[in-house]
Amino acid sequence: MSRQWHDLHNPAARASLYLRAASKRSISGERLPDDGLRCFIRVQPGNLGAYRRLCHFPDDGRLPGTYPHVMAFALQLQLMTADDFPFPLLGLVHLHNRIEVLRPLGAVEGLRFAVYTHNLQRHAKGGTFDLVTEAEDGIGLLWRETSRMLVRGLALEGEASEPADPEPDPLAEATRWYADSDIGRRYAKVCGDYNPIHLSAVSARLFGFPTAIAHGMWTKAMALAALRGHLPHSGYAFEVDFRKPVRLPSEVVLSASEAGPSGQLRLDGHGDVLHMVGRWESL
Repeated sequence: MSRQWHDLHNPAARASLYLRAASKRSISGERLPDDGLRCFIRVQPGNLGAYRRLCHFPDDGRLPGTYPHVMAFALQLQLMTADDFPFPLLGLVHLHNRIEVLRPLGAVEGLRFAVYTHNLQRHAKGGTFDLVTEAEDGIGLLWRETSRMLVRGLALEGEASEPADPEPDPLAEATRWYADSDIGRRYAKVCGDYNPIHLSAVSARLFGFPTAIAHGMWTKAMALAALRGHLPHSGYAFEVDFRKPVRLPSEVVLSASEAGPSGQLRLDGHGDVLHMVGRWESL
């Protein structure tokens, strides 16, 4: 497929993008656009420091493996609120996220990002597509993220692609933490993700949640920070499947394999609630 790239000087302002998102509440088509967006985005030291503190990453001279997601978030919003994007942004469900750190993320002043969507598939609850974000430095590809998104109510022909969700293996506890009631607002302030389901019980109820839920990417970042000693500095993939959302406030328990070239993790809550399962591997 020949992709049409649009090169930007800067992503659009997030406020305008959320206004566009709020104005679209229904599915308008069944085909992903062929367009992609590219933009050079500089690291903002103040924002990076706030992200490290919020997600418990050390200041070790390297970008946290999940931080390029934050840098590219406005570009992702711009792609998924464009006129030719067929699905409403509000209501998309983040099912899966994989990041690949191909080379060390040290001494990075900025990255050139490319964002596009592909792989539209039927799902038992609608349809899924992959949102792909790639980051390059002066040498070449440095980092890649693939986020699988669920579009509820999308009617597509063909067989559903929903895989089975086997119960993950029991693992030794690595750490636990408390997700307090305002973590959604604090993460939104740092990362720009102001989805109402994360901000308060009142706004979450508008979308069918009894209380606010934690951002999946905050939960993943906390897990990566806690397990950073299990993984190399680069040349690895770290991926998770999001299961039950973390309702705020609540305590969660992270369990994981021993350090090594590959391993598994899981995040559990009280009452046998499984929030997240994942794995890492050397590339």
